[in-house]
Amino acid sequence: MPSARSSPAGSLISIPTRFFVTSGKGINKTSELNAFDLALLQAGIGEQNLVSVSSVLPIGIRQVDRQRMPRGAITHAVLARHGGGEGEVISAGIAYAFRTDGEGGYVAEAHLHGSQKSLKEFLKWRMQEIAHFRGVELRRIQYRTEELSIPMDHYGVCIAACVFLP
Repeated sequence: MPSARSSPAGSLISIPTRFFVTSGKGINKTSELNAFDLALLQAGIGEQNLVSVSSVLPIGIRQVDRQRMPRGAITHAVLARHGGGEGEVISAGIAYAFRTDGEGGYVAEAHLHGSQKSLKEFLKWRMQEIAHFRGVELRRIQYRTEELSIPMDHYGVCIAACVFLP
């Protein structure tokens, strides 16, 4: 859970100080939901209560290795997810980069029917748009993606996440 800091108005605002990126994929014969659960478990975030957040890296945040978190923890994450059925090739991923001025950074998430290569091209374009809209420059863009070719008579899910920590 992010740390709490006082805002100028006096209320507490949660601001993460660390983050990690992770990804996973799952295949299941029964349902896409079960495949999603398996992908979360593979990514190491299957025992948390995930809260979807948007894509801003705060000033001073630092990347760390994947962390074990308590079961049931409310966990803030930027999550890319894509599911599909037999014979499909799917991918999901995130891109992230810090601003050159030291004022934090951004995360973009995306998914598509197709390869990781196509997904990375799309994510690069998204990051360039984020920077353009804000009139800033970004340092090197980093990626975390998964690709899955789903076997016959199965469901599959790919995920990638940027997980925020206090």
